Amino acid sequence: MESALKLSSITLEYPDGEGTLTALDDVTLELHRGEFVSLVGPSGSGKSSLLAVAATLVRPTAGSVTVAGRDAGALPDAGRTALRRDLIGIIFQQPNLLPSLTAVEQLVIAAHLRADPLREASQKAVGLLERVGLGSVLDKRPHQLSGGQRQRVNIARALMADPAVLLVDEPTAALDHARSEEIVRLLRQVTDEFGVATLMVTHDTGLVSFTDAVATMRDGRLSAAGVLAAAR
Repeated sequence: MESALKLSSITLEYPDGEGTLTALDDVTLELHRGEFVSLVGPSGSGKSSLLAVAATLVRPTAGSVTVAGRDAGALPDAGRTALRRDLIGIIFQQPNLLPSLTAVEQLVIAAHLRADPLREASQKAVGLLERVGLGSVLDKRPHQLSGGQRQRVNIARALMADPAVLLVDEPTAALDHARSEEIVRLLRQVTDEFGVATLMVTHDTGLVSFTDAVATMRDGRLSAAGVLAAAR
């Protein structure tokens, strides 16, 4: 089975005074469609750096990133932007919704950036929002939505491009326990239904039971040389 996301021997270094800081140290991780993996570890362990490299937002110092069989490292900046736009859905900790747009418009504008036809994009946006439980608030703006509803818009927006991969950064950090569980349960459902590979960074180990596997980071390395331990 072809990988949806494959990180091979990733090293990421930054200048640090007269030396270098190693944010990621020979990290290897592979996800297939329909797999939901949680990434845990203490603050500063490299989780966010790994997510940024997987999203092709940061080029690694060494190693390769392959998304749906395409080598991101072989692409120019414009090619990486197109790959990210077409194959990767990113769900940030904060939804970052545009305050003047309705829930539907938040999704449609994302499709507009890909030059998708407006009518089809609007129909798709409505369907996705209904799928994530927001059919009754299609015309509401962010200030009229709860924190959980805003995060659901965020999830639906990430699915607009039919991505191969969902990268999720602390999606429940601003939510209470009940809403946090609802959001991660929803991520489980869309992973299964849409056949995406989902990698979720979380500090809440109580939520990993919804995922297929757990990867633990510490000091820039994946524990057990990147071996994933079954969580379900």
